[in-house]
Amino acid sequence: MSRFAPMPDPPYYAVIFANQRTDTDDTRYGAMADWMVELATARPGCIGLESTRDAEGFGITVSYWTNEAEIIAWKADVTHLAAQKTGREKWYEHYRLRVAKVERSYSGPEGRD
Repeated sequence: MSRFAPMPDPPYYAVIFANQRTDTDDTRYGAMADWMVELATARPGCIGLESTRDAEGFGITVSYWTNEAEIIAWKADVTHLAAQKTGREKWYEHYRLRVAKVERSYSGPEGRD
């Protein structure tokens, strides 16, 4: 299985969630993160997701969406709201969220296709 989300031709939207984990050793974090991936990717409008975390706890998750309305609906999902609250209170030292419209996309190493 590829670690890259299968993508349609642009335009589409990217929600970029960059975060630094706290030093809290909470085993529930992984289960909650997996659950959020499962819920998000099952929602209408979610195209896919890519995520990584380094040894120092810095992570980036990018979810891809067909339109802004579906992003707003995911942000307001009650289960997602509960996970966000726990993240702010326990799991994230700092985070930054960005929403961008993807106008062009290339892949490689063979170059633009």
